Amino acid sequence: MMIASRADDSWLGRWWFSVDRWLLGAVFVLIGFGIFLVAAASPPVAIRIGAPPFHFIYNHLAVQSIGIAVMIAISTFSPKQVRLLALCMTAIILCLLVLVPFIGEEIKGARRWIHLPGFSLQPSEFIKPSIAVVIAWLFARALEAPGFPGRIMGAGLYVCTLALLLAQPDLGMSILVTVIFSTQLMMTGIPYWIFALIIMVLICGVIAAYFVFPHVNARVNKFLSPETEESYQIDRSLEAFRHGGLLGTGPGQGEVKYHIPDAHADFVFSVAGEELGLVWTLGIVSVFIFILGRGFWQALNSRDLFTTLALAGLLTQFGLQAMIHMASTLAIIPTKGMTLPFLSYGGSSSLALSYGIGMLLALTRRGSVREDK
Repeated sequence: MMIASRADDSWLGRWWFSVDRWLLGAVFVLIGFGIFLVAAASPPVAIRIGAPPFHFIYNHLAVQSIGIAVMIAISTFSPKQVRLLALCMTAIILCLLVLVPFIGEEIKGARRWIHLPGFSLQPSEFIKPSIAVVIAWLFARALEAPGFPGRIMGAGLYVCTLALLLAQPDLGMSILVTVIFSTQLMMTGIPYWIFALIIMVLICGVIAAYFVFPHVNARVNKFLSPETEESYQIDRSLEAFRHGGLLGTGPGQGEVKYHIPDAHADFVFSVAGEELGLVWTLGIVSVFIFILGRGFWQALNSRDLFTTLALAGLLTQFGLQAMIHMASTLAIIPTKGMTLPFLSYGGSSSLALSYGIGMLLALTRRGSVREDK
């Protein structure tokens, strides 16, 4: 049964034939892999904490269902509505980030979570896609309307966000936001010396974090000297990839989930490597590459500057987050508690990614710029 015909002028028909169905399909492929991996990895984790075996699976399905609804709803927006949504969300999330150091719960030396009735919210997850769209609008406005201080306002928004993230502290999110801002700034055209200055500041910031934040110091030392520091989780992660081999041990047959506390979240890629093997794991990586490639192709072929910059920011966040997760599970970089988009368990992360991809789909719809006129 067809969803709609091209003659269908209903809301569903207009959306279906304007949305990028290749991007939409690729996202659903990731969601499908995510449901499988959380189902495989989470029962041992649930049993360890005294919860029912399928506790995390049911939660994941509920959050993903809400996320899909949010993604589809936002994907119907015009660029103007996307800008307004991002602006409102940025204002709300910045207010929450101000409150986090005071009312957030401290976990492993950081305050990042606000506990609500029946749900824990990590505001920093939502600031990434929001600030990407708002800064894109400010930069585009500055270039299209000489005299508008868009770059200064964008830089001020970035500095304010960075200060609030470091106050938690959350170095990973700070790096993500910095890379998003730098990517969009470079796309607007800047002198080479400013680009070099940004790189130097980023390097100095990472070095300073090593000396200022104890948890960063510990993770870097563990990475640089694995023979002298406790490296149990990363050792089990690498062992899982070796155990998986070419075709994997089979669904539910892996061992890594019994040894790593966050196998369903921060180390879900290790579960994929063990139970699915190299072939299927490379297939997952290929889906991420496809989304990034098609998204950047859409961005570079757009004749609207705001759309180009916003897509670049959203895709940079999506791709870099995936790279950080994969690289940390493979011991290429120090471990970082960052989820793999749509594959890891995580309420705030899943909803924030659905929100961001919804804006991505809205901005890549055919005729979306004309709708905004």
